[in-house]
Amino acid sequence: MPIDNQVNMFFNAKPHIFEKAKDLRKNMTPAELKLWKYIKNNQILGLRFRRQHPIDIFIADFYCHQIKLVIELDGEVHNNNENHEYDVNRTAELERLGITVIRFNNHEIMDNIEKVVEQLKKICEDLLR
Repeated sequence: MPIDNQVNMFFNAKPHIFEKAKDLRKNMTPAELKLWKYIKNNQILGLRFRRQHPIDIFIADFYCHQIKLVIELDGEVHNNNENHEYDVNRTAELERLGITVIRFNNHEIMDNIEKVVEQLKKICEDLLR
């Protein structure tokens, strides 16, 4: 992959972010593993999603560079005010980079993955237009 595309895809993420992402890929949550089964290998409209993808100072749960879409999965830890505020600010930073961010909670993934995948397909279709 050309260096210019790597810079664009990773938005100048530093080496320590890549190391942390690598560790996170080895320790994915049950919800992340479940969604990954449905989006890996270009299963959603032929789009390539990457898991635990470095973007600037962040690591996205899942990222599709072609349509600049981040998918975040939120567990119980995201329900407190401090983490909610961090998530809002993080989303705003990613949106400033031209990235769309969508969030699903772990219960949605574990209890109704088919509905999540349908929502995801619709969002991807809209972003491809």
